[in-house]
Amino acid sequence: MSSSNAAALYERISSDHELTQALFRQALQDPSGALARIIEIGAALGLPVTGEEVRSHLASLETGDSGRWLIKARGGL
Repeated sequence: MSSSNAAALYERISSDHELTQALFRQALQDPSGALARIIEIGAALGLPVTGEEVRSHLASLETGDSGRWLIKARGGL
């Protein structure tokens, strides 16, 4: 596992607007489920990540969207 996988996975997910929006909606209702889904997507794309790597990468970002994810979905993400 690697933080570079988390960064690459974030880029892949953010380039897909529909997927990004679906994950954001899920994070609002089920933060733990959204995190599990992100991990599943990573595995399917050959970019395995842990929950901690995803959290760490999101925390390192300074964009408005990632901040919104962290503020609204703090419980599971």
